[in-house]
Amino acid sequence: YSLLFGIAKGDVFGKDQVKGRKKLWLDLHYVTSQLILLGLVYPCLFHLFSEVIPTDKEEVAFKDLDAAILVGSMPRREGMERKDLLKANVAIFKSQGAALEKYAKKTVKVLVVGNPANTNCLIAAKSAPSIPKENFSCLTRLDHNRARSQVAMRCGVPATQVKNVIIWGNHSSTQYPDVHHCKVNMAGSDLACFDAVKDDDWLKGAFISTVQQRGAAVIAARKLSSAMSAAKAICDHMRDIWSGTPEGEFVSMGVYSSSNSYGVAEDLIYSFPVHIKDKQWKIVDGLAINDFSRGKMDATAAELVEERDTAVTFLSA
Repeated sequence: YSLLFGIAKGDVFGKDQVKGRKKLWLDLHYVTSQLILLGLVYPCLFHLFSEVIPTDKEEVAFKDLDAAILVGSMPRREGMERKDLLKANVAIFKSQGAALEKYAKKTVKVLVVGNPANTNCLIAAKSAPSIPKENFSCLTRLDHNRARSQVAMRCGVPATQVKNVIIWGNHSSTQYPDVHHCKVNMAGSDLACFDAVKDDDWLKGAFISTVQQRGAAVIAARKLSSAMSAAKAICDHMRDIWSGTPEGEFVSMGVYSSSNSYGVAEDLIYSFPVHIKDKQWKIVDGLAINDFSRGKMDATAAELVEERDTAVTFLSA
């Protein structure tokens, strides 16, 4: 429900929606037991919505989609092994990928939010073979936004004055928030993040662990996940796909690794810095990687390889 307001206000596809269409059709795919909750949607309708369609039928929800945001997944429960979590989610995202394959446009842009997001995204992409894998991405923008805000607070500036932080790898506690290429605008000048913060120990220690553990800290504090900030990140991610990123700036997205970029193994959904133009993302190449960063990038990649290899055994079962 936090996400609906951002879409309805035009924060994602624009106030006038996509070119050639003045109104937005919103398909909400729920399991049957949750459909009664969608009565809450109707009082919240905004002028941009032409129609809201709550349904538990894949052939209705996935028909001719331009964009798909796959929010739900099986959460990890007490006593559940990670292997069991992967097995449950493979079944979910294999089904959703097959529905995209059967009903959605081949140009559909798919954002996977449900965790473990990177591997769930890979399973969905593998289950929709006629849709380009480049059309699939997973959400690491929430981590990107958190890293940006941590630097901004440390420097005493708005988050809008911090750019080009990077989240490398998995949306998990192994992710690597990297500020070696980050710029902070202070007093009208762009400073390297390390020069702006002036605390290398914090940037290489507490900053990284704070971003890595922020989701767990929110759950511990409110007994629920960070719905509002996650919704904001989803809107940011999809808006940038539709509208592009400013020249000279990049954002973090989990995307398909197919060319051994930055030494990352192929056939993973790995978070990279990307620039987006004409609805196409491109990994920002040529950034210098020091030994400190290399070790952390490799560690999160190794976790993703293990997740992928475990998940694929369930996919073929």
